[in-house]
Amino acid sequence: MPMATITTITTAVPPYRLSPDDTKRLIPDVFRLDVRTSASISRMVDNSGIANRYTAFPAEYMIQPRNLTQDTNDYRDHAVILATCVVGDCLKEANLKPTDIDVLVVVSCTGVIMPSIDAYLMNNLGFRPNVIRIPITELGCMGGAAAISRARELGVAYPSKNIMVISVELPSLTYQHDDPSPANVVSSSLFGDGAVCVLVAGNSATSGIEIVDTESCFFPETLDAMGFDLRTEGLHIVLSKDVPTLIRTGIRTPVDNLLSRHNLSIEQVSAWVLHPGGRKILECLEQELQLPREMTQPSWDILRDYGNMSSAAVLFVLREWLAQQNQPSGSYGMMAAFGPGLSAELVLLRWR
Repeated sequence: MPMATITTITTAVPPYRLSPDDTKRLIPDVFRLDVRTSASISRMVDNSGIANRYTAFPAEYMIQPRNLTQDTNDYRDHAVILATCVVGDCLKEANLKPTDIDVLVVVSCTGVIMPSIDAYLMNNLGFRPNVIRIPITELGCMGGAAAISRARELGVAYPSKNIMVISVELPSLTYQHDDPSPANVVSSSLFGDGAVCVLVAGNSATSGIEIVDTESCFFPETLDAMGFDLRTEGLHIVLSKDVPTLIRTGIRTPVDNLLSRHNLSIEQVSAWVLHPGGRKILECLEQELQLPREMTQPSWDILRDYGNMSSAAVLFVLREWLAQQNQPSGSYGMMAAFGPGLSAELVLLRWR
């Protein structure tokens, strides 16, 4: 029976580190906040669970006024650098050449360029001219999980092909210095930059994580809960305070739907690969699904060490689970990520 298996995952972050102290120092000045609001933001940063974030640019550069043209140029230059790095590492670790790759699925929502990032990778790394290219935008933080779902479909349909999923995100380019809205201030203290590359192999794989099945879910009447508005100054974050509650009330049905197709229950899933969208989101998921912390700990670790990296974040979490190598063969995992719409993408996994 054809199957798709995740065999290799590599990650990369840009060179500049942003600490909680940096965030607390910069945000009040950038947004010209009063003393009371600044104190509230400081408490939020302290309680966020984030110890490090990484950015493609020094903090002093990010807080300067920018326009859409500058953001687009910066995004193209630095996203391509980061993607090239992480793909090269993945090829090396998998002992493959660029010519061994048949499909490129590239995910990013924090910039818009045409041709897309995969075209630059074709030139930079020497992929075959007939490689299938599938760029995915506009799915936000859900994009990484959705790309894994599409990779499964391709892997099952074409079991001899090697599929590469690449997510590269630069949320630091979406910080708007003249927008003191709660959504922008919160995102400025939560998001970080990063890239990840996932190799999905067909029937040739003898070990790794099998992508068993997937489930997509759209939550009606939630268009204004999450997303980006593209304006003259660039991308402006849309982020409702109700997102954790919306996820909590909507997540159980798609989880049960996916598990029931395989005669599984929540108790039979030992690895929960949850998008680290923030402390409240992780806590709501743990409460609704009745998950002990040891089953979600890698999500908390990625949130602490990198912040929310949009579509790349859940794939960073998957790498943590793969690297731990403490899941016995036959163990089940569940990936869950959330994006604009409001939407959810679930992926049922099984360790081989």
